[in-house]
Parts: sequence; C-alpha cells; structure tokens
Amino acid sequence: MIIGVPKEILDQEGRVAAIPETVLEYIQMGFKVAVQSAAGQGALFGDEAYSHAGAMMVEDPAELFRASDVVLKVKQPWRNEAGGYHEADMIRERAVLIAFLHPAAPVNHEMVLTLARRNITAFSMDAIPRISRAQRMDALTSMSTISGYKAMLIAANRFPKFIPMTGTTIGTIKAAQVLVVGAGVVGLQAIATAKRLGAPVTAVDVRDEARKTAASLGAKIAGFEVPAELAVGPDGRTRALPEEWMQQERELLEPLVQQADIVILSALVPGEVAPLLVTEAMLGGMKPGSIIVDVAIDQGGNCGVTASGGEVSLHGVSIFGLWNIPGSMPVHGSLLYAHNVLHYVKHLFHKGLESMDLEDEIIRESLVTHEGRIVHRGTLKAMGLSHA
Repeated sequence: MIIGVPKEILDQEGRVAAIPETVLEYIQMGFKVAVQSAAGQGALFGDEAYSHAGAMMVEDPAELFRASDVVLKVKQPWRNEAGGYHEADMIRERAVLIAFLHPAAPVNHEMVLTLARRNITAFSMDAIPRISRAQRMDALTSMSTISGYKAMLIAANRFPKFIPMTGTTIGTIKAAQVLVVGAGVVGLQAIATAKRLGAPVTAVDVRDEARKTAASLGAKIAGFEVPAELAVGPDGRTRALPEEWMQQERELLEPLVQQADIVILSALVPGEVAPLLVTEAMLGGMKPGSIIVDVAIDQGGNCGVTASGGEVSLHGVSIFGLWNIPGSMPVHGSLLYAHNVLHYVKHLFHKGLESMDLEDEIIRESLVTHEGRIVHRGTLKAMGLSHA
C-alpha cells in the first residue's frame, strides 16, 4: 500500500499533508510513502528530510497519483491551469483520498461528482464529528485556530484607521468596533486577537455555551436566544436554523453590522453550506472603509456578495473571501494538520492496511464518496439530491 503526498497547487497554499515525522509513522504502520518533490518546501521541510524519513521522492505529480493507493492532501483536488489537468482526474480509480474537501460548497460539487464517477473513496477532514475520541483527528479545530487569528490580522492590515483607542497631539482617536459572528474556534481566536489589538468586540452566536465562552474572553454579547434543540443537535454540533429563525437573525445582525468597523464572519454548520447572514442591502449602511473577512467562504460564505478566493469592494466596504487562510501559516499549519491526518489514517486502518473500517461513526460521518456514489448527507442536501 502506497501513500502519496502531492505538492499543493491552490494559490498561496504552503501546507503539506505529511511531514517527515509522520512519514516515519506511516512506514512503521507498513505503508510505503511517496512524496512529490518540493511538497514540503512551504513548511520548511526539504526533500532530504523526507528521504531521510524513508519516503520515495517523485518529481512528476501524474506519476505520484497513478502509483498511490491512498492520497493525502490538504485542500480539495483543484485544476492546474499551467498543466491543463484537474487533480480529481489524476487520482487513479478506486484509490482513497483524504483531504479538506468542503463537499457541500457549490464550487466543489463538480469535483465531488468526478470523484464519485471515478469510484474514488473520499474522506473529508472538515466533516469529522466533534466528539471526544476524535479530538486528535479534528483538523477543522486545528486550522480554525489559525484562521481566527489570521482573519483578524488580515482585517487589521487592510483597515485604513487605528484599531486601538489612540492618543494624538490633536486628541484621542476612538477604537475600532469589531463584530464577530460565530463564536466557535475561529470566532474565539478572532476575539482574542482583536482584544490584544485593543479593540472592543461584540460577538453573536445562537449557542449558549459559545456565548459564555466569548464573554469570558471579554466580548460583549449581542443577539437573541434560540431554543437549544434548534441550535444544537443531540451530538453537540451546530444545527442549521429553520428559515424563519434565520430571518430573525439577519434582522438582528443588520444594525450590529452597520455599527461595526470590522466584521469577522465564521458561522458554520458542520458538513453543510454556510448560513447566509449578511446581505448586500446591509452593506449600504456600513461606514466607508469598513472590512468584512468571510472565513466561512470554504462552505459558501456568510455574506451574500463574498467572492470565493478574492476581494470585493461594494458601498465603500471591502469584503474578503480568502479560501485557505491557514495556508498563510504553513509551518504550524502543516505540523497540526499532518498529525491530525496521521491519527485519522491510523483509525481508518486500525483493522489492518487491507481493511478500512467504514462503519465507525468518525469514518462514516466524514465519508463523501464510495463505490461510485455520493454518500455525504450535507453534500446531497446542498445538491438537492436524496441520493446519488
């Protein structure tokens, strides 16, 4: 069994799915490991380090994909414009793929259909259930820690004013107002970073526990209470609210968004398209120079006008929809992700390298395509299908 680790091709993605330390462990499990040349360069791991760990170095990505029984990636298969190929077409039929697939996001539907058509068994690291025994595999939490921190720094870098209250020779400049929507791991890191920068922060979340944690970090809590059974499922994960409750949330958010100078959007429902919370109409009432960073863009985005992977300026407001914020911190991003994937692979093959345990809850919830079919519920729902 060969594990293949290609070099990521998404723009500004410097992470790698395996580091020399985890390569050693895969080999000890009985795998052979092939790594594309320069795959670890962005994370400061040279080819020599991989070779020393026992990996075979492969120059040609097509050769690596053809030879690999299990492909480990960071981001979803993507089209290589320079090479004229799509990675989903390069993975050999009936191989296994493990990556952040974000399969419910509309931009990835065609890619998911290709994986199903080619009989690839694909697992998405962003769909791992947040249960205690899955903590070491929880790549979404690991990467969200980076995303929240960097999202606030991105906003601060582009914001045309001071963020903290600042004394000057002509008087005191008021602090910027920060609004964080979604107080999960991303939101909490954004709150902590904004507070370090000296900004007062308002946080909104429909979950009672998330509101309490945000308040403990010094955020002012706004919003309204949602019945617990609507906001959180029996498994402890966030639920998609019914449309009538979504409309109430948008109405509540409108004045908060328009009072804010910086808005960090990070409201997600695991395995589903991100809820639409900020409309174009809201932007018209925002102050010129305001910044929105839509961290939820990998799953479609929380703002109706966010451009996937880019920046939009509208009504004097800059809206950022950067796909892979964790990719801007490739050293620690790779360290965390590579270990999350290692624990996932160990769990997947705990019965032996020739037998994947597809009945386990962690594996079952993160399985996207298998035996020519799409099996992931959130993806089927986003595609408007009952089965595929």
